[in-house]
Amino acid sequence: MKKYVIAGLLVWLPLAITVWVLLWLLGLMDGVFLSLLSVGQVVLPAGADASLERLRHVPGLSVVVMVSMLLATGVFVTNIFGQWWVRQWDRLINRIPLVKSIYSSVKQVSDTLFSSSGNAFREAVLVQYPHQGSWTIGFVTGKPASEVAAHLDGEHIGLYVPTTPNPTSGFFLIMPRSAVRPLHMSVDEALKYIISMGVVAPPPPAPPAAPVAARN
Repeated sequence: MKKYVIAGLLVWLPLAITVWVLLWLLGLMDGVFLSLLSVGQVVLPAGADASLERLRHVPGLSVVVMVSMLLATGVFVTNIFGQWWVRQWDRLINRIPLVKSIYSSVKQVSDTLFSSSGNAFREAVLVQYPHQGSWTIGFVTGKPASEVAAHLDGEHIGLYVPTTPNPTSGFFLIMPRSAVRPLHMSVDEALKYIISMGVVAPPPPAPPAAPVAARN
């Protein structure tokens, strides 16, 4: 009985977690969409209330609207006119006390993580942590700030060492580049390895192709 229960659990657990995550995202989009409708009911004329109220009960409309808004925003900010508006918006936000500190910090982190030209979280390495002889996987986040680097000898890098099984929490370390060992696995493979507590191992790296002359 125990064997069959565990076998059934292994089949249904990944599906249940996937459905739970999708429902959470759907609930988040529904919340934002309903907030936009509430704002519309306040701003638009009184005659539009009935139409907006009917939109609340259309299934899946929040997903379509939110994805369309993201797509339209992306198209808008990738041209010169849109980039000018983004700069004006940033200047306006940065003049508001307290808000500018939160906004600028989040913007810098998001620009670093999601920029196609950035190097953050694009390299998985092996590092000794929390003590010598104990190894774990970390992700390179960049180089130390100039003031920090001035107090260090040699080349150093910033590392994010996630916790298991929740990789959204972890530790930030600054270590010599020579103290870490690069890994061939991708960031996605390393995250799966960490979340599964080492159970789901990435496939071994493919052997290098033999030279043409050697094959002949």
